[in-house]
Amino acid sequence: MKPTPLAGFRAKFFFAVLVPLLSAFASFASAADFAKGADVGWLTQMEASGIKFYNSSGTQQDCLQILQGLGMNTIRLRVWVNPAGGWNGQTDVVNKAVRAKNRGLRVMIDFHYSDSWADPGQQTKPAAWSSHAIAQLRTDVANHTTAVLNALKSAGVTPEWVQVGNETNNGMLWNDGRASTSMANFASLITSGYNAVKAVFPSAKVIVHISNGYDNALFRWIFDGLQANGAGSKYDVIGMSLYPTTSNWSTLTSQCLTNMNDMVSRYGKDVMVVEVGMDVSAASTSKSFLTDIIAKTKSVSGGRGLGVLYWEPQAYNSWQGYNLGAFGSNGRPTIALDAFANTSSNAFPAAGTYSLRNRTNGLMLDNLGATGDGANVGSWADGTSNNQRWVLSYISSNVVKLQCVSGSKCLDGLGRTTNGSLVGQWASGTSNNQRWTIIDAGGGYFKLKNVGTGLCLDVGASPYANGDSVEQWSDGSSQNQHWQFVTP
Repeated sequence: MKPTPLAGFRAKFFFAVLVPLLSAFASFASAADFAKGADVGWLTQMEASGIKFYNSSGTQQDCLQILQGLGMNTIRLRVWVNPAGGWNGQTDVVNKAVRAKNRGLRVMIDFHYSDSWADPGQQTKPAAWSSHAIAQLRTDVANHTTAVLNALKSAGVTPEWVQVGNETNNGMLWNDGRASTSMANFASLITSGYNAVKAVFPSAKVIVHISNGYDNALFRWIFDGLQANGAGSKYDVIGMSLYPTTSNWSTLTSQCLTNMNDMVSRYGKDVMVVEVGMDVSAASTSKSFLTDIIAKTKSVSGGRGLGVLYWEPQAYNSWQGYNLGAFGSNGRPTIALDAFANTSSNAFPAAGTYSLRNRTNGLMLDNLGATGDGANVGSWADGTSNNQRWVLSYISSNVVKLQCVSGSKCLDGLGRTTNGSLVGQWASGTSNNQRWTIIDAGGGYFKLKNVGTGLCLDVGASPYANGDSVEQWSDGSSQNQHWQFVTP
C-alpha cells in the first residue's frame, strides 16, 4: 500500500533524524558505561601498615578518592577462602566493597577459590577443601560464593561483575579441576559458580578470566572446552590480563584487540581487560600503553569491550615485592594514570563500518567507483552505495585506517604535502600515508590528519557538487575539515 504523504514524512523524519539521534545516544551511553578502574585488594593491609596516599598535589587523601579523581569508576576486589590475617577474606572484602559503594564506585568481585594467590602457576585448593573430590568441590564453590555474595547483599553492595576463578588458564582447584586433565570437571566448577552468583544477584555479569590476553590459541582452547562441556552459557564476560613490557606493549595490545574481537565473534560474549600493569619506573610509556589499551577495548566490535582495570596501582615502594604499580615513591600517582582521565579521546567512534559526512557541504566521502591505486576520492550526496562505506580500524589509540568497502582500497594521502592536493586511495599497506590521526572537533565531528603528509582531510572551497575531489589542507579551524561518522 502506498504511504500517505504524512506517513512518508514520518518515515523520512525517523530515518533522517531519530535514528542518528538514537545511535548517538547509544554511543554516549556505551562510553559512559565503560569501566575504568583498579584492583585494590592490598588497600586495607597497606593502610593497617601505616602507608599513606597523596593526590597529585601532595594532599593526603583516601586512596579510593584519589583513584576516583583520576577518572576511575570501578573497584575490583579479590576473595580468598581462609587467608592468613584475614586479608582478602569475606569480612575484609565486604568492608572494602562498602567503602567503594559509598563513594559511588562500581564493584567487581574476584573469587580465587583458594586461601592465597590463584594464577596460571598455582590453583591450590583451600586447606579446608584439600581432601575433597570434584563432586564436593562443586558444592564448596557454590557455598563459598553464596556466603560471600549474601554478606555483600546484607551490607547493601550489589556487585556489577563477579569473577568465577582468577586467571584460570588451566582450570582451578587443582588437580581435580585442572582443565588439561579434565575440561569437564573445570566446566562443572564454572557452572556451579555461575549458578550461585545468579541465585543471589541475577543481574550480575559472570566473568571467566584468563591471563595473556594476546594469546588467542589459549583463549580458544579454554572457551571451546567450556562450550563443548556444557558451560558455554555459564558466563557472560571473557576477562583478560595484559602485562606487557616497555618494548612489546604496542605489539601485545594489537594482538589483544584481535583476540577480543575474535572472542566476541566466536562466542558472542562481552570482553573486559580486568588486569593491566607495567613497570612503575616507566610511567610515560605506561601511560601510552594504558591509553592505547583503553582505546582498543572501546573499539571492540559491537561496543562489547566493557572496560580496563589496573592491578594494584596504589602499591608503591615495592610493596610485597610488586613493582608494577602506578604510584611513585612519594605516595602520589604517576602520570601513567592520566590515561584513565575523562578526555575527548573517550568519544572516538568504535572500530566498524561508517559513512563519513562532511560538516560544511553535507556530502559523503565517496571513492567514486574507482578501484585503481592512486585514484581520486571525492564526495557525493548520501546514498546506499558501498562507495560511501568505509571500514574504520585502529592502529593505535588515536591513529586509524579507512578502507572502502567497494574496491577495498584505503584512504591515502599519496605523499602529497601541498595545501589543496588531492586525496586518493591505495591497496592496504603499512605506509603512514594510509594512517590518519583522529581529532575530536566537537559536536560529534572529527578531523582526520594524515600521518604521512601532516595535512587534514578537507572538502576545499565551494561551490560543491557530486563528484568533487576531496583535498588535503593544513590543520585549521574550518568546518571543511569536520567529518561525522554515520552508521550506514
